[in-house]
Amino acid sequence: MISTRFVLKRLLLLVPVLVGVASLVFSILHLSPGDPALTIAGERASEEFVRQVEESLGLNDPIWVQYGRFLADAAQFQFGESFIIQRNTPVREVLANKLPVTLELALYGQLIGISLGIPLGILSAVKQDSITDHLTRIGALAGISVPIFWSGPLLILLFAQMLGWLPTSGRISVLYNVEAIRVTGLVTVDTLLAGNWDMFVSAVRHMILPASVIGVYSMALISRMMRSSMLEVIRQDYMRTARAKGQGAKITVLKHGFRNAMIPVITVIGIQFGGLLGGAVLTETVFAIGGIGTLLVEAIKVGDYPIVQGTVLTFAFLFTLVNLGVDVTYSVLDPRIEQ
Repeated sequence: MISTRFVLKRLLLLVPVLVGVASLVFSILHLSPGDPALTIAGERASEEFVRQVEESLGLNDPIWVQYGRFLADAAQFQFGESFIIQRNTPVREVLANKLPVTLELALYGQLIGISLGIPLGILSAVKQDSITDHLTRIGALAGISVPIFWSGPLLILLFAQMLGWLPTSGRISVLYNVEAIRVTGLVTVDTLLAGNWDMFVSAVRHMILPASVIGVYSMALISRMMRSSMLEVIRQDYMRTARAKGQGAKITVLKHGFRNAMIPVITVIGIQFGGLLGGAVLTETVFAIGGIGTLLVEAIKVGDYPIVQGTVLTFAFLFTLVNLGVDVTYSVLDPRIEQ
């Protein structure tokens, strides 16, 4: 049973982390070259108009006033309006449209990685130095070594172009209007909630390739960590004692070993998921899925500062929530951690 005090302590620890990230973002953007007012007004705008834009944005105020206003707005998740990418559109609205895209991709990719990586890691550890172990380790090494910008086009060429089994890009067929049934922003969930089976199948088919690309990489890391952790656990005295009492090997591994071996694996899963939320740019680009990672890269290129600020802080917030989930999972697996 998870204590409320433990969760509250972890939640309070998130506050200084978020404040630190917000301060870092504010400092970097104010030290970076370029004038936000000139970006909004345009290069051919008069100096007087540029000054008016600076005044409206509060850029003429002292730096500490700007910093305090930025923290207050960030606490309310208010980052103003987009300068360039979606001019005059609130940043919060832009992020609300893009975040579910990356979140859905990361969820399915991590689900594939967990469902394949954990069983393969356990199997590799139990059958150490066997052919199964060697093949699993080679597969994991290949999954880590192959870059996404190579494996993505390769899968498209094989399964979309040559075999014609799956679509090449996008989130759903152009024949369907997803916005009409939008609830969560997750296409597979929204189509399922709408009860439209054809749309759901189309969304799943479009998700298979990009999720598999991420899932293979995730599976490789998880299986290697699971193998190392399980090998350490099965050599413990309590495991040998359970086997000496006549308990079967499978029951011993699953009942006594799995829970303890999962503790370091949970860390890898949490870090990976947080990284996928911000690091799926290559996958989104290869499969033409306009998520929040692609949005951040584009905002940096064109100097859309409100988008950059909102996106980075959203990443930070989500990453801290993932870490909170990891801590709570720790306490479930090993109640001694709360103490």
